[in-house]
Amino acid sequence: MEKIEAAILAILTDVGEDPQREGLLRTPHRVAKAYEFLTKGYKADLDAIVNNAIFSEECNEMVVIRNIEFYSLCEHHMLPFFGKAHVAYLPKGKIIGLSKVPRIVDMFARRLQVQERMTNQIATTIDEILKPYGVAVVMEGKHLCMMMRGVEKQNSYVTSSAMLGTFKDERATRMEFLSLIRT
Repeated sequence: MEKIEAAILAILTDVGEDPQREGLLRTPHRVAKAYEFLTKGYKADLDAIVNNAIFSEECNEMVVIRNIEFYSLCEHHMLPFFGKAHVAYLPKGKIIGLSKVPRIVDMFARRLQVQERMTNQIATTIDEILKPYGVAVVMEGKHLCMMMRGVEKQNSYVTSSAMLGTFKDERATRMEFLSLIRT
């Protein structure tokens, strides 16, 4: 924390601010605490997140959890990006507690990220945990690095997808998932 606080103090000074100004006195500490929270995914323990909430179930229809809010930091500019994740899997004798999927999304979102990698990490993790017939993840994000700087395109969305197993191999399954997340 002390190193982050010192770095923020230097940034404040280098951009021309007075770090002794009343409104900025505790800013280095607040920023350090914010980064600790925003990057807590590095310390997350997948086993603790799942917490044995995998159950045997003879369900063979698609399970979709959509509109999972996520908030992350772009690793290139350390600016926020945020949006919604849509996750589906086709069970092969095992299902997962529904709250665990958003927690897995958060585990990867709370790191310095690129949306493309995060999408694949979520899909691969669910595939490894459940070993289902297939996993699909679509993420839609707004990136402040595109909105506030550079090209300054405020209405741009980035959509990324990862399709594994049946979702990749079977067009009808993939199209069913895509149809479900559009409704």
